[in-house]
Formats: sequence, C-alpha cells, structure tokens
Amino acid sequence: MMGKMPLDPISCYRNFTFIPMHHDYNDLISVFNQTFISTFNTELLLGGDEPIYLPADEEFARHRIIFARGFYASALHEVAHWCIAGPQRRLLEDYGYWYQPDGRDETTQMEFEKVEIKPQAVEWILSASCGFRFQVSCDNLNGNFEPDRPVFTAKVRKQVLAYLEGDMPERAKSYSDALRTFYNLPPLTAANFDA
Repeated sequence: MMGKMPLDPISCYRNFTFIPMHHDYNDLISVFNQTFISTFNTELLLGGDEPIYLPADEEFARHRIIFARGFYASALHEVAHWCIAGPQRRLLEDYGYWYQPDGRDETTQMEFEKVEIKPQAVEWILSASCGFRFQVSCDNLNGNFEPDRPVFTAKVRKQVLAYLEGDMPERAKSYSDALRTFYNLPPLTAANFDA
C-alpha cells in the first residue's frame, strides 16, 4: 500500500514553503526573555490593542516591548524595531519614532515605507527563523493611496540580503539564532527569501 510521501522539512524550508508547526506567542516571549533580560534588561510582553515600547521607569525596572493582542507577527515586528533602535532611542517611549496612523496619502505613505524597510527586513528574518510566513505590512488600509506591495517587498528583501551578507544588527542575529535553535531550523540563506 502506497502511503503519502513524507515532507522533507529542509527542502520545504529552503523553498519558503513553511512546515506546518505550532506557532505560539508564548514561545517568542520565552526565547526573547531568556536571551535578553539579563543582557539588555528588556522583556517581551503580551499587550492589548496597540503595541508600544516603554523604557524602564520608577514603576518598572525593565524596558518593555509590548505587542498587540497575542498576534505572533506583532511580537516579531515590535522586536524588530527594538533590534534596530540604538541605546539612546531605547530610553524613549516607542523609541521616539515618528508614526503616522493608517489613512496616509501617497507622500506620507512613501515616507512610512522608507522608515519601515529595515524593521520589516529584520521581521522577515525573525519570521524565517521560526518557519513563520512573512508578508510586508503597508499598514494603510484606510488611506487614499494604494501602496505598491510588490515594490515595497522588493525593497525589504534587498535589505534582508544585505543583513545576511553580514550587516545584521547584533540583537537581530542573536534572536534569530535563538529562534532557529528553538524551532530546530538550519542557518538562513538568500534562498529562504526568494520571491
């Protein structure tokens, strides 16, 4: 009797067809906190409707990356911003970053995408490190301008490849390595990010 062919997890991973696996945000929290609490006094926490980064203060001894509503992708995205923020930015609420909410016009959307290339490149690397499907976020559902998702994806991918060539932020690399170890995935290569 012929059975189904078993999936080769490595070839599925290399071809960016992700292996069915359970993705629980609690695992992201656990791996992050084991990796960074002692070295960066920063913890990843589940939050409510809106994500936010809050530096340590009189009430809380640790810096906090708070992601939205238990969404796995939200946790990865918020950690990506933290991986890029320098030491002075990590002392500011939401790193002192500019953010224009959904509903942007074309000019504002282009500015948004320009500042999101690096964080979304890190997010894509972290997603691949978990075997989790990544899609760029143009984050403009109510705007009067339709973003060009394929063009933005190509820009993010170009940054991913630059990071893989050795320009990756140190904390992004540490978290990527820890996630790949947790999920038992091989080192990332450019082939993991073929369009």
